[in-house]
Amino acid sequence: MKFITFTKNIIRSIRLRKRDLYLRKLVERGLSLGDDVEIIDTFFFDPSHCFLISIGDNCTICPNVRLIAHDASTKKTLGYTKIGKITIQENCFIGDSTIILPGVTVGSNTIIGAGSVVTKSIPAYSVATGNPATVICTLDEYLNKIKALRGSRTVFSEEYWINNLDVQKRKEITESIGDTLSFIV
Repeated sequence: MKFITFTKNIIRSIRLRKRDLYLRKLVERGLSLGDDVEIIDTFFFDPSHCFLISIGDNCTICPNVRLIAHDASTKKTLGYTKIGKITIQENCFIGDSTIILPGVTVGSNTIIGAGSVVTKSIPAYSVATGNPATVICTLDEYLNKIKALRGSRTVFSEEYWINNLDVQKRKEITESIGDTLSFIV
C-alpha cells in the first residue's frame, strides 16, 4: 500500500512539474496571468495565440477549461482564420469544462457555470451558464439564493474532504443531501 501511495505521489509531482513548465512557456509567449490565479488540474490555453489571453488576479480556472483565441473554421474556404482577445477580469470563477471563444471578455466577479460555451462577453458581477452562455442572474442574486438554500443545511468541515472520507463520513454526507444539496467548506 505504501508503494502505491508513493508511486501516485511521484506521478502527481511529475504531472504538476510538466504543467507548471507548460504554463511558464505560455507566459513566456505572452499569456497574461494575474496574481493568485488557481488553475485546477488540466487546461487548454490556446498555445498558438496565448498572447491574446489575459487572466486577472484571484481567478479560479476549474479542470478542462479551454480558452481558444482563434477560430480556423474559415481557413479552408476564405484562406484566413479569425483571432480575438480573451480577457478574464479579476475574481472570476470559470467552471469545469467551460470553453471561452475569441473576442470574449468575462467581467470581474463573475461565475461561469460548468460546461458553458462562452461566445459573447459577460458583464461584471454576473452568473452565466449554458451553450451559448447567457447571464442567468447577478452575482448578488445568486449568492442570496445559495444563502437561502443553505438555511439549516449542514456545512461539512475539512474533515469531510476527499482524502479524509471513510464509509461513515460518506454516509453522513449522502444522508444530509437527501433530495437537495448540502455544502462543504
